[in-house]
Formats: sequence, structure tokens, C-alpha cells
Amino acid sequence: MGDHMDDNLLIQDPRPVRADAVKNRELLLETAQRLFAQQGVDAVTMSEVAEVAGVGKGTLYRHFANKVDLCQVLIDQDQRGFQNRTLTRLREQGDVRTDLEWYLRETLAFILRNREILFTSAVGETLQHPAHRWWRQTIRGLLLRLNPLINVDYAADLLYIMVDPRTVQFQLQTQGYDSTFICDNIIAVVNRLIG
Repeated sequence: MGDHMDDNLLIQDPRPVRADAVKNRELLLETAQRLFAQQGVDAVTMSEVAEVAGVGKGTLYRHFANKVDLCQVLIDQDQRGFQNRTLTRLREQGDVRTDLEWYLRETLAFILRNREILFTSAVGETLQHPAHRWWRQTIRGLLLRLNPLINVDYAADLLYIMVDPRTVQFQLQTQGYDSTFICDNIIAVVNRLIG
């Protein structure tokens, strides 16, 4: 009897998600991503997303309460994919230095891909998302495997700050560095840190 009750607790919603609802959600996400990249997040309205996707506003708002919600889902999807790629790579137990360099390059690529969403007034404090702290933990774990004799926590903080989206944005916009320059110099810092 107890086992049966536990099984019932696992069922959160017995109603299946309709295929057309899933299709509409994906269409809305793809449309929003394309429009944000073309026009900028602040310039795109929720009505425009619905219209270009060819769905009613009611359908849009059933999936996403507002633009912040829509942006957060886009970031979360990409972050989940990034985490899965990272975990797959790190399970292979390859060369740790190469893995750290790969990870830092992928982090920068994530920021560049999502730049329009990360730096918009619609999103605000998205960077407080818990997944962002996962970046530091991954860097720390790789540094620990590379050279446990260095101050791993401080080195992780340093690299984490270097790949923080706000730092990258400052370097791109204010300093005028391009993404290749930024990435190459982050890797140079890594090489100095770990010897």
C-alpha cells in the first residue's frame, strides 16, 4: 500500500501534453530567438513574436507570461545544452588542460550567442540564475585536477570573473576587443596560472 501511494506522488499531471502545444512552443521559441537576433530584444514585442510565428496572442501567453519569461526559457535551454555537452566531454577523462580551454571557449561562445538576451532591460538580473554559478564550479574542478598546489579557489574566481557576461560585454563594447582576442587572452591567463 505504501509503495502504491509513493507511485501516485510521482505523477504530477496525468494529462498528456498535446503535440500541437509542444510544436507551438518550439515555434514561438525559434521565432523569438530569430527576431531578437535581428532586431534586438527591446525592439521586439510579444505581439510581434505571435504574429511572425503565426499563432494567436493567447497561445503565446499560455506558454510565456511575458518577455522576461520567454528570454529566460531561451537562456535556460541553451544553458542546459551547454551543461550536457560539458558533462559528456568531461566524462571522457581527456587532457584536463585541453578540457579547461574547451570549456572557457564554450562559455564565451554561450555569452556571444545569447548576448542580445543577456544584456537587455527585459531580462535585468538573469545573471543571478543558479546555472551561472555552475560555471565557477566547473572551472574550479578542472583547475583542481590540473594543479592542486595553486590557490584553486582564487584562480577559479579570477577565471569566473573573466568569463562573466558583464566582463565580456565590457571588453567587447567599451574596450573594443573582438571575441578571438578575448578568448586567446583568457587562455593565456590560464597557462600562466597553472604553469
